[in-house]
Amino acid sequence: MLSTRPLVRTVLSSLLATALALPVLSASAAEPAWVTKSNENAKVLLNVLAKYSPEGASNLGVEGYDEQITDMSRDQFEATNKDLRAAIAEYQKRLKAESDPKVKQDLEILINKANDQIRTAALDRKYFMPFIDLTGMMFGVMRATLDPRIPKERQQTLLVRLEKYAGLAKGYRPVTELAHERLQERLKANKNLLGPYKGEIEQSLNDAPTLLKGMRDLLAKSGLQGWEKSFGTLEQQLTAYNARLKTELLPRARTDHRLPAEVYANNLREFGVDISPQELIAKSLTSFAEIRNQMQITAGLIAKERGYKDADYRAVMLQLKKDQIPLDKVMPIYAQRLASLEAAAREQHIVTLPQRKAVIRLATAAENAQQPAPHMSPPRLIGNTGEYGEFVLTTGMPPDASGKTMVFDDFTHEAGTWSITAHEARPGHELQFAKMIETGVSTARAVFAFNSVNVEGWALYAEAEMQPYEPLDGQLFALQARAMRAARAFLDPMVNLGEITPEGVKAFLMSDVGLSEGMATQEMQRYTFRAPGQATSYFYGYQRLMETRQAAEVTLRDKFDRQKFNDFVLAQGLVPPALLRKAVMEEFVPAMRK
Repeated sequence: MLSTRPLVRTVLSSLLATALALPVLSASAAEPAWVTKSNENAKVLLNVLAKYSPEGASNLGVEGYDEQITDMSRDQFEATNKDLRAAIAEYQKRLKAESDPKVKQDLEILINKANDQIRTAALDRKYFMPFIDLTGMMFGVMRATLDPRIPKERQQTLLVRLEKYAGLAKGYRPVTELAHERLQERLKANKNLLGPYKGEIEQSLNDAPTLLKGMRDLLAKSGLQGWEKSFGTLEQQLTAYNARLKTELLPRARTDHRLPAEVYANNLREFGVDISPQELIAKSLTSFAEIRNQMQITAGLIAKERGYKDADYRAVMLQLKKDQIPLDKVMPIYAQRLASLEAAAREQHIVTLPQRKAVIRLATAAENAQQPAPHMSPPRLIGNTGEYGEFVLTTGMPPDASGKTMVFDDFTHEAGTWSITAHEARPGHELQFAKMIETGVSTARAVFAFNSVNVEGWALYAEAEMQPYEPLDGQLFALQARAMRAARAFLDPMVNLGEITPEGVKAFLMSDVGLSEGMATQEMQRYTFRAPGQATSYFYGYQRLMETRQAAEVTLRDKFDRQKFNDFVLAQGLVPPALLRKAVMEEFVPAMRK
């Protein structure tokens, strides 16, 4: 998956989450004239992002915002909507005067994204009191700013932000005070607003000490001078803020994790799922049953080969999981897996790979807390001068409300290393980022046309492309990974529709999918409060991409070329399935017929 957790819940939070997840054109890439024109158009919406979420703009690589912070001194809802509507009006004006079909399509993408943001912000405003996990926000800012891939001169600007967050800079008050004021302001305006889910606040409070230590560790290792006073003040403020959350907001938290129906439906739409939850459940239940049959066949072959008495796929997976890799051997093993997958991709002409090495590293304890699942950490996205993404391998869950800590055994055994490497590294997410940085796509297509269906659909598709070239035990866990994505697509909507409990979700994932308790717990949290609806995108995106590929194969027959198809898909950027299908059928297919 991608690292997409928003820095702060504002009216631009979903736009910021999208932007932080994605690469855009490298400054060194050759840029067609239509891309240059489209990128000029995109600046209108980027400027709105920068105005209300300067930290997000900095992380994208936009110059001039590194020392600015999100303004929480006043409610920004009306002001942001006004600016978004102005952007839409400007884009509609430009659309009428534009003749280039690609630029026109990008203008429509930008208009749709601004309208989506207005709709999402209105729903948040209608239903929810503002809950801001400031500790998580601060850790996200520090981790992004002190990333070794960021130039040292830009890292230095964190010192200015720290003083502003802590209220030590002239004209600034502590961000903790401002966040509390905005909460009280909204509660006074509407006493019926829904509180955050109890489990979300509890997990946030449990994560806080680990994240605070993670911030201090980042600063201590950064080489920055003079951070101690401002961070010490901020650390005290955050600790007091979290104590206030526990006494004042936690009692207001809702015990029912379910979102209002129109909010969950909007979540699915924002992530790219354009069918009803009921249809999604039906499709994925059928797919899960079919994948489980394949798992049983593969497990039977492994049991026969290795002399296992119990050939049930669950028992075979448990047996294979016993082959845990010693910690000092984890990175070497993953490097071997990556090399094997790259060799297969080249030998089988699956997709064109770069010659440079991909980066894989273990997560810190703080990164485990902020995003428990393995993920891709993107590079800066504008003005990129050769930085690339990193596959971050997490090792466990942070403590729960009872203090229980759960580790993962899902990615640290021999057989489980294949598919996760294909998904997060190559030919999955790392290659997605690299292709766009190296070949160049418009900002509209790389950032604002993004939806989770397309980006995660490619990564699951990449797993499937590599499965035939993996050993039998690796193939079993490749099937398990696909079964988990199908299970997500019915468990996520079912738990949000009240058709299964969170405990039932966790039990199913452990017993029928074969996940560890830690992995099953973070999955359950993803469906209920970390990102309701997002987990469905893998299955649906994979299906839509496979539909497009099959349509191209049926049309082209013996003229279909897998490597050229996959290269073409990556070159389009992170566009939604409908736009990808259009490009394949109107550009790729005619080109291959010549």
